[in-house]
Amino acid sequence: MVQLKGDERIDFLLAEENMRIIQSDQVFAFSIDAVLLARFTSVPRTRGRILDLCTGNGVIPLFLSRRSKVDITGVEIQERLYDMALRNIKLNNLHERLHMVHGDLKDMPSHLGNGRFDLVTCNPPYFPTPAHDKRNLNEHLAIARHEIYCSLEDVVKSCSRLTKSGGKVSMVHRPGRLADIITLFRKYQLEPKRLQFVHPKKGKEANVLLIEASRDGKPDLKILPPLYTHNENGEYSHEFREILYGK
Repeated sequence: MVQLKGDERIDFLLAEENMRIIQSDQVFAFSIDAVLLARFTSVPRTRGRILDLCTGNGVIPLFLSRRSKVDITGVEIQERLYDMALRNIKLNNLHERLHMVHGDLKDMPSHLGNGRFDLVTCNPPYFPTPAHDKRNLNEHLAIARHEIYCSLEDVVKSCSRLTKSGGKVSMVHRPGRLADIITLFRKYQLEPKRLQFVHPKKGKEANVLLIEASRDGKPDLKILPPLYTHNENGEYSHEFREILYGK
């Protein structure tokens, strides 16, 4: 058994009924964004390497381990979250395929090597860094939500350098940053290939975007049908319920 710390708890990993995850509302608990990204991204099934930046407690590597048999590495800058990720690997007996690195994503090209990965995923901080008096007082949550340790350009640059030519980069973000994302992707030789918007319900503006790019790819962007998380009654839509719970 693994040891829990502070206010940590062990939850089911949604549809993955045989998997568990250590979480904490005060430190890190995964959001639906991570679930959506893990479901959206294309994955190498039996050959290659996967890297997840800003991995938090390792939730995306855990999800991807059910879709792929390849080695998966997660990178996390916060020591407490890195420790949670290590224990989540142990909790699910995935130490042979899942690995964690405690470090800054900006250092990973030199640490892990340029062009080594077939897929790089990232659920990065969404918001520019506010003034100190406007930040979340919880340091862990502030770092996860705001670009305190890395800007969007830092993220895209590292993703590009770490991905082999022809490999894929997948990211979840906010629709308001789409122009910035595409501009930076092309600046760093990442050609957008698939894009999907997620809406809280029909008639509402999108509040999540999912985007996948190919390193050194040719222009050809496909816009996928929109995903609605709720129906008119305020309940989870059938499609979203299937993503969360597999039924």
